[in-house]
Amino acid sequence: MMTLLSWIAGFLLMSITAAQDLNHFPENFVLAKINENSVTLTCGAPTAGPVTWKLNDEDVDFEDDFEQKDKILTVKEVDAPLLGEYSCWRGNAKLSSAYLLQETEEGEDIDSLLTCHAKSYDCNFSCSWTDSRYAVVRLGIGPECSKGQRSCQWVSNSGQLENARFQFELYHNLSPFAEENSMLEVTAEAINNHFLLLRKTKLFYLRDIVVPDSPRIVSSEVVGQQLSINIKPPSSWSTPYSFFSLQHEIEYVLRDDGRTERSLSSLIPKRISKLRVRCRDPLVLSPWSQWTPWKNVRNSCRCKKQKNSKLPSRCLEHCKKKMEERTKDAKRSQGL
Repeated sequence: MMTLLSWIAGFLLMSITAAQDLNHFPENFVLAKINENSVTLTCGAPTAGPVTWKLNDEDVDFEDDFEQKDKILTVKEVDAPLLGEYSCWRGNAKLSSAYLLQETEEGEDIDSLLTCHAKSYDCNFSCSWTDSRYAVVRLGIGPECSKGQRSCQWVSNSGQLENARFQFELYHNLSPFAEENSMLEVTAEAINNHFLLLRKTKLFYLRDIVVPDSPRIVSSEVVGQQLSINIKPPSSWSTPYSFFSLQHEIEYVLRDDGRTERSLSSLIPKRISKLRVRCRDPLVLSPWSQWTPWKNVRNSCRCKKQKNSKLPSRCLEHCKKKMEERTKDAKRSQGL
């Protein structure tokens, strides 16, 4: 009993240590398919001669689980304790190594594991892997990747977000000006701490993941009894803007009673205290962008005399009337 417990404790310690060392996707690995009983590993020794094998830096025990012929090692029964990094040696020289991984279908739905979004219809978009139970993850686009072919151009993570999530920057070759008829095919390969490899593919149209950045509030101008808001697309949005149109929504707070209202028109009531704006693609009804920060609105015009001062036309008229009223009041006070 003690021997069995010692073996289990040793295996768990060996797996934890190896998983901590696995901080990038292994360049060389052999994948054991589901229900595959045995696999073979070949030593990459450049010359002939006897070699020895190690599993996670421990000597391989040939009693039951392995069979060696020249430079080929056969793992008879693929199981969790026999997964990990295999290396072949000649004396104290390490000749080559490869990870033995086992395919798994375990895991949640791909939509809960991988989320993607694009700021525009340009050639790049980003994805984030949301499951922290996996040590390393990589992504690829196209059928070559979904089939696990060597021709796949895999993309490593470009950074790590909070909660141990991985961030990826990907590129596609879809024309932003053509009608989108084909779906993007993004495949994720992830290895957990037990050397199980999960491969899942996510299919979506680019238009389904577009969420624009917040727009820009450029200026405001009084037009009669209303306020006209000049709004520009975010700098990350696709151009020309005449082709890639955006719909804007304004949220504002009324100055008189403090009520909050919204409008899809750029003309809103004049007497407001603050406003903010968001946008979306009206053709596909994309999700709304984030709101801009609240912007305080001042409707009054300052009529101070300043050299070379430039006032809006509405303020010039307002200040002219104000100066005329002051002149009349001054003459009355003097009895003129």
